[in-house]
Amino acid sequence: MWLAGNRPYFTASPGLVAEGVIASPVVAFPAPDPVLAVEFLRGERETAPLCAAARRLRDEGKGRVVTYSPKVFLPLTTLCRDRCAYCTFAAPPGAGGRYLEPEEALAIARAGAAAACTEALITSGDRPEDRWPEARAFLARHGCASTVEYTARVARAVVEATTLFPHANPGVVSAAEVAALRPWCASMGLMLENASPRLMERGMPHHGCPDKDPARRLAALRAMAAQRVPVTTGVLVGIGETPEELADSLFSLASLAAATGAVQEVIVQNFRAKPGTPMGGAAEPTPQYLARVVAVARWVLGPEMNLQVPPNLTERFEVYLEAGVNDWGGVSPLTPDWVNPEAPWPHLDELRHRTEAAGFRLVPRLPVYPEFLRAEWLDPALSRRLRASADEQGYALGPQQGGMGL
Repeated sequence: MWLAGNRPYFTASPGLVAEGVIASPVVAFPAPDPVLAVEFLRGERETAPLCAAARRLRDEGKGRVVTYSPKVFLPLTTLCRDRCAYCTFAAPPGAGGRYLEPEEALAIARAGAAAACTEALITSGDRPEDRWPEARAFLARHGCASTVEYTARVARAVVEATTLFPHANPGVVSAAEVAALRPWCASMGLMLENASPRLMERGMPHHGCPDKDPARRLAALRAMAAQRVPVTTGVLVGIGETPEELADSLFSLASLAAATGAVQEVIVQNFRAKPGTPMGGAAEPTPQYLARVVAVARWVLGPEMNLQVPPNLTERFEVYLEAGVNDWGGVSPLTPDWVNPEAPWPHLDELRHRTEAAGFRLVPRLPVYPEFLRAEWLDPALSRRLRASADEQGYALGPQQGGMGL
C-alpha cells in the first residue's frame, strides 16, 4: 500500500494480473473513504474502475463461487405495529393480517424439507401485540406473552419435526429475546435499511415506525452479536435516502462487522414500488444505479464479506456479478417472496444457467455461511446437525434424514 495525496491506495498483485483478474500490474484504487463513496454514488466519478476493484475484492475473498440458500418462507405473522410507506407484507386484522397456526407453519416446513430445502425463513411483523388486540388474543390462546416467544416455539417445532434450519427475522429484539431464540435459530437477520433517523420524519417512509429507528436496529444487531449469533443485515436502496445517508449506512455496517465479527452477510436490496401503498408511485432505483451501490458496498465491506442482491427483484440480475456480489440469498421452489410477492424467484435451473454463463459456480449453502460453522457461533445441538449437513467446504450437502427428536 502506498499514499497518493492524503488517501491510501492499494495496487494489484502480479498473481492477480497473471490470472487475468486485473488488466495491468499497476492498478491503483483508493481505500474506502466516505467522501469518495458519496462521489461514486452520485455518479461524479467513473464507475468502471470501481466495479473492477469490487470484482477483484470479491474474487480475492470468495473466488468464483456464488451461493444461494434453498428455503421456504414462513410468514409467521403479517401483523405489525409499524406503518412503513412501502410495505405490503404487513396488513391489519381482517385484511390479511394474521398469524400462522403452528400446524400451518409445520406443513410449510415439511413441504420444504421434502423439496430438499435447508432453510426455514421465519419472518414476522414487529411487536404486533403492542398495536392489535387480535394479536394479543392469539398469543394468549397459545400461551405466549409475545410474538418473539411464539417465534421461538415455532422454530423449535420446525427443528424437532423436520430437517430444516430456521433463520429468524424477528424484528428489533433484546439480548434476552435473542438468547431465547438462539437454541432453535441457526442464524438471524435484521435489515438496518438505513442509518438516517431523517427517514422517520413526517412525510418520510419510516414515519410512525418505532422499530425503524436506526439506533434501535443497530442495538438489536449488537445484541445478536453479543449472543454469538451469525447475523444477516443490509440496506434498502431507493426509499428517499441521500447518497450521504446511503454511504453512512454502509460504513456503519462495516464498523459493526469489524467490531463484532458477527455479520455473516450484507444485503443490498432495491426498493420496489407496491400499488396501494403511500410510495406506490415512487421511482425505483435502476439496475445501473444499484450495481454502483453494490460495487461501493463491496469496496467498503472488503473481500471477506458475503454480499447479496436478491435475484428476483431485477430482470437481468447477473449484472450484479460485475459489481462484486457472491450470493443470491434464499431462493424457494415452493413459497413466494412474501415481502415482494409480485416478484417470483427464478427457477433454480435458470439461476444456475445464468450464473454459470457469467463464469461462476453456483453452490447451495446453509443459513449459516461456512466461515461461521464453528462452535462459538452455534447452539451445540444445532452445531452437530449443521456440520452433518455441510460438505468439506461448509456448503450444503442436502437434506438430512429425520429431525432432532423431542
